[in-house]
Amino acid sequence: MGEERLPPQIQEQLLRLQQMQQTLQAIVTQKQQLELELAEAERAISELEKINDETAVYKSAGTILLEADRQSLLDELKERKELLNTRVKVLGKQEERARAKIKEVQQRLQERLKAP
Repeated sequence: MGEERLPPQIQEQLLRLQQMQQTLQAIVTQKQQLELELAEAERAISELEKINDETAVYKSAGTILLEADRQSLLDELKERKELLNTRVKVLGKQEERARAKIKEVQQRLQERLKAP
């Protein structure tokens, strides 16, 4: 069955399904990126917690490194980690909803395609 012979309603639903799948892919990609940032923040926190306050630490500011206070960096990283965790959870919920909607549309499409 070619797409040109499909009823307009089914063609519309197929297009909608494709758009939903693209949206899902964007959500998954963004979530993966944030998870990488989260892992990076966790590693940095872990390393900062291993050293004492007298050890020199540096913070990247564009293309330069600036000396920074260890505790300030720890606080900043922990705040960043909390924000990233929240955003990952939100994206996880969006991903679940998108997957459920896609499944629902796929089922409706299959039913319509089976109908005489």
